[in-house]
Amino acid sequence: MEGASTNICYNLLDRNVLERKLGDKVAFYWEGNEPGDQLTVTYRELLQRVCQFANVLKSQGVKKGDRVSIYMPMVVELVVAMLACRVLHRFFAGFSAESLCDRIMDSECSLLITADGFYRGDKLINLKVLADDALQKCREKGFPVERCIMLRHLSKAAEEAPPGSQSPPAKRACPDPQVPWNPDVDLCWHALVRSASDDCEPEWCDSEDPLFILYTSGSTGKPKGVLHTVSGYMLYTATTFKLVFDHQPNDVYWCTADIGWITGHSYITYGPLANGTSSVLFEGLPTYPGVSRMWEIVDKYRVTKFYTAPTAIRLLMKYGNEPVQKYKRESLRVLGTVGEPINPEAWQWYYSVVGEKRCPIVDTFWQTETVPSFSSCLAVGHLLPPGGHVMTPLPAATPMKPGSATFPFFGVVPAILNESGEELEGPSEGYLVFKQPWPGVMRTVYGNHQRFETTYFKKFPGYYVTGDGCRRDKDGYYWITGRIDDMSEICSCLLNMKRTAEVESALVEHEAVAEAAVVGKPHPVKGESLYCFVTLSEGMTYSHKLEAALRKQVREKIGAIATPDFIQNAPGLPKTRSGKIMRRVLRKIASNEQDLGDISTLADSSVIEELFQNRCCTAV
Repeated sequence: MEGASTNICYNLLDRNVLERKLGDKVAFYWEGNEPGDQLTVTYRELLQRVCQFANVLKSQGVKKGDRVSIYMPMVVELVVAMLACRVLHRFFAGFSAESLCDRIMDSECSLLITADGFYRGDKLINLKVLADDALQKCREKGFPVERCIMLRHLSKAAEEAPPGSQSPPAKRACPDPQVPWNPDVDLCWHALVRSASDDCEPEWCDSEDPLFILYTSGSTGKPKGVLHTVSGYMLYTATTFKLVFDHQPNDVYWCTADIGWITGHSYITYGPLANGTSSVLFEGLPTYPGVSRMWEIVDKYRVTKFYTAPTAIRLLMKYGNEPVQKYKRESLRVLGTVGEPINPEAWQWYYSVVGEKRCPIVDTFWQTETVPSFSSCLAVGHLLPPGGHVMTPLPAATPMKPGSATFPFFGVVPAILNESGEELEGPSEGYLVFKQPWPGVMRTVYGNHQRFETTYFKKFPGYYVTGDGCRRDKDGYYWITGRIDDMSEICSCLLNMKRTAEVESALVEHEAVAEAAVVGKPHPVKGESLYCFVTLSEGMTYSHKLEAALRKQVREKIGAIATPDFIQNAPGLPKTRSGKIMRRVLRKIASNEQDLGDISTLADSSVIEELFQNRCCTAV
C-alpha cells in the first residue's frame, strides 16, 4: 500500500463523528478498579480530548517520526495518548523500572507519558515512582529523557474529575499526596490540556509509515520491538473485528485484555473504534472485589460481545457456577477466546454456563500471547507478527468444535509441513506455516530486520513459520497443539502423543483440577520428560491418591506414552497481567534454574518462591 496517504486517528474518530454522525454515541464505558468508579466518553468527547492532547504534544516539540513512550494504567487517557501519537510504543503497566528503561533507550523515545499510580485489586502500584526510577537509569546510561507528562489518576481531587464521572471512592485517594515530582522534567497532564485547543488537523501519513512498536521481554538480551504500519494494520483489525464478532450498530463489546499487549491494541482500541463500537474499558481484576465481578459488569453495561482468555475462564471455573448464575447475562450474543488453545472442558463451561448454550464461541488464533505468553515469546524466538485474527470461526456460520481454531480468515493460506519442509495433505500433523502475507502482518523488528527474517522465514524458505504445532482433522479443521518449544521430544519424535495442550486438557478434565500447565524437563535418557503444574479447584486437597488418579486419567485419555513424569501442586501459576501463563518461567522452575530472566510482566511474583519450594525432585 506504499504511496497512499491516510491517518488512523481520522478513520477512528473524525470519520465517525463528522461523516457517520456518531458523535453522541458512547465510545467507552470506563469501569474502574472499584465498583462505582466509572466514566462514559462519547466519540465526540474522545475526539476533542485527542485533539487537545495532540496539541499538547506539538507544544512540547513532538513531531512526525518521533517515538513517544506510554506507561499508563487502563484509563481513557491511555487511549487518548495512543491516538494523539503518530509513532508510539505502549508499555504494560506492570513492567519494572529496568525493563521500562531498556525499552525507552531501544526506541530512542523523546517523551514519556505516565500516571501517578493505580490499584490492581487492593494492591497499590506507584507508577510514577517506577517511571522516575526508569528515567534515572536512562540518565545514568547516557540517554536522558527531557520530558515526562504525568496524569493524576489517584491523586486528583473529585472536583477535577472529567464530566460524567462519579466522585472517586476513598480507596482511590493516593495514600501519599506528595507524588514524586521533578520540575526540570515533569509536566502535569491536566494543566497542559486545560490550555490546549480541541481543534487539531490530522497528520497525513504514508500507508507504510510506522504506527506503533510493541516490545517483548525475554530471558536474555535486550528487548525487541515489533513494528506495525498504518494502513494494513488498520484495515485488517477493522475487518477482522467486524466479521469475527459479527459487529452490529447497537453492540456493547468488552475485551478483557490489557492495552499493553497486542490484543488490547487490536481489539480494544483500533478495531472497535474503526467500526464505531461502544466498548467497555476495564481497569480492575476479574476476581476483585468478588469472583462475580465480570458478570456484574456484563449486566451493568448490557455487554453483547465478550472476549477473554482461556486462563481467565479456567480461573473463574474453579469457583463453580453460582457466581456466574447470580447475574442474568441475557444480553450476551457472542463469546470469544484469545491467548492460547482452549481446552474442551473450559470451552464447554464457557458455552454452557456463561453463554447458556445460545452464544457461539469464536476461538481466535493469531499468535498474540499464544502458548506460552506475550512476555515469554522472545525467549523462545517468536514475536508477534499477525496483528489480527488469522484462524477463527465466524459466529453462527462455522460449525463449532470445542478447542479447534477451525479455519483461516479470508486471505490467510495455512499449510502443515513435516520436519523436511514438505507440505502434508488431508488429516495430518506438523509445523503450522502460512503461504502468503496478509495486510496486518508486522513489517519488521525495530532496528533489527535480520532478526525478523531469521525468525519467521529461514527454517522453511518460502513460508512464514509460526513456531506452533498444528493438527488438521478429516473435516479440514485446524487444531493448535502448542508451541514447538513446549513440545517434548520423546523417542526422537517432535510431534507425538505428548502434545502439551492435550496433556493439560486431560488433567483439567479431572474434577479436582481447575488449571494445569505442562512443560518439558530435560531427562538423561528420554531427552525430555513431562513436568505438570496443577492448580486445584476450590475446596480440593492435594494427595498422592489424587496424583495417581491424574496420571491414570492422562493415560486413559491419551495413552501410556503421555503419562506425566512429574506432577506438582501449584496453588498459583506465574501469569502476566492479562492472565497468560508464563511457561518459560515454569520450565526454569521444573529444571531448578534460578535465573528466570525478565519477569517484569508477572502480575504476582510471589508465586515463584512457593513453586520453587514445592518442586518435585523424583519422577514416578
